[in-house]
Amino acid sequence: MRTLHHWPLDPWSRMVRLALAEKGMEFELAEVKFWEGSDAFLALNPAGLPPVLVDTVSGEPVVIAGAGPILEYLEEIRPEPSLLPGNAVERAEIRRLVAWFDRRFDADVNASLLHEKLEKRIQGLGAPDMDVIRGGKAWLRWHLNYICELLEDRDGLAGPRLTLADLAAAAHLSCIDYLGEAPWDDFPPARAWYERIKCRPAFRPLLEDRVRGLTPPQWYAELDF
Repeated sequence: MRTLHHWPLDPWSRMVRLALAEKGMEFELAEVKFWEGSDAFLALNPAGLPPVLVDTVSGEPVVIAGAGPILEYLEEIRPEPSLLPGNAVERAEIRRLVAWFDRRFDADVNASLLHEKLEKRIQGLGAPDMDVIRGGKAWLRWHLNYICELLEDRDGLAGPRLTLADLAAAAHLSCIDYLGEAPWDDFPPARAWYERIKCRPAFRPLLEDRVRGLTPPQWYAELDF
């Protein structure tokens, strides 16, 4: 049985969980408190960050570290259903949007909201900085508006069907939604798109995640919110 070492509110861990589930691949979860820097986890990934997938190939354990390498690996060993469909140009757009959320959204939003409201709490790093939080909220609105622009002529973020771009965006936004910070009512197209993603069977286990001492808003686990 393959094992995914993850942390529940790590967007990259969630992205891999979604991809595994969409491809119908069985896996077990092993939660890791990566900030503690355990020797066992560092032996799997010297970078010290989740996700890490431990698979079995020809009877031998294989370790793949990092969301990008894991997602490429999954696409190669289980090409259907493809999460990188289309021709070279269409796949380039999918990869562009995955990179957008992994780099731009993370720097603009996660570094403010997730760090200040969640990571500081669980790692004992002190009180949140409200000025930083306000900046993160402003950037979140900017990104939600960009999502709405993408959806003007697309059913999914990168085209007519579900792709890694949708999973990446949903994984990041779901963590912000856990904090109750996503102003969905102000961005109806983005809300409708996120509702469709939330209703997929692959997404349901994410809605059951809980972090001790931090309760999500009621709508977090509701499929029709």
